[in-house]
Amino acid sequence: MFIITLKFADKSKAPQHMEGHNAWIKRGFDDGVFQLAGSLQPNAGGAILAHGIAREELEMRVNDDPFVAEGVVSAEILEIAPGRVDERLAFLRA
Repeated sequence: MFIITLKFADKSKAPQHMEGHNAWIKRGFDDGVFQLAGSLQPNAGGAILAHGIAREELEMRVNDDPFVAEGVVSAEILEIAPGRVDERLAFLRA
């Protein structure tokens, strides 16, 4: 399981790349890789919960985000090995 943080580096470029970024997020959900996406508060960027993908593949996917490629955000990938999991999230153990 991974948490990806996308922190604004140059927010002024965000509007021109928003359509591509939103399409990238949609692809992540359509592919079953992204489980959750949301904003970092207050207006600091975004975060994504990803699962079911190898780190190397995720790194390539993150680098394909137009926000990352164009320097709108800086990305960090945090890998988590779940030790305790609520049964509602048991699928994250795999």
